[in-house]
Amino acid sequence: MKYIDLAAPCGIYCGDCEHIRQKCTGCGQVQGKPYWTKKYGVEVCPLYDCCSNKKELEHCGLCTDFPCEIFSSLRDPSLSDEDAEQALSNRKRELQLRKEIGTKGWLKGSI
Repeated sequence: MKYIDLAAPCGIYCGDCEHIRQKCTGCGQVQGKPYWTKKYGVEVCPLYDCCSNKKELEHCGLCTDFPCEIFSSLRDPSLSDEDAEQALSNRKRELQLRKEIGTKGWLKGSI
């Protein structure tokens, strides 16, 4: 079973993350302040801050500026350039689908 509070605004399902429950409880649970923000010198994830805090949207796919520079520039530094591009493409696709069928539908079978 997938939980709506683990559906991050950026297109990732936090429940699938290897760090869930060990280092983090998911973006929704920590209001965009996952474990890695301190490591990179930010108080809150820039995507979460823009989407949830400033624009008050459920996810980036609902934004008229999607995909924006913030969305396209943030990446997992542990990934190679090729893997980072693939991850970005996957998140774009997931957010477009999420916009079309809604988060509840997305959680039921698209991930």
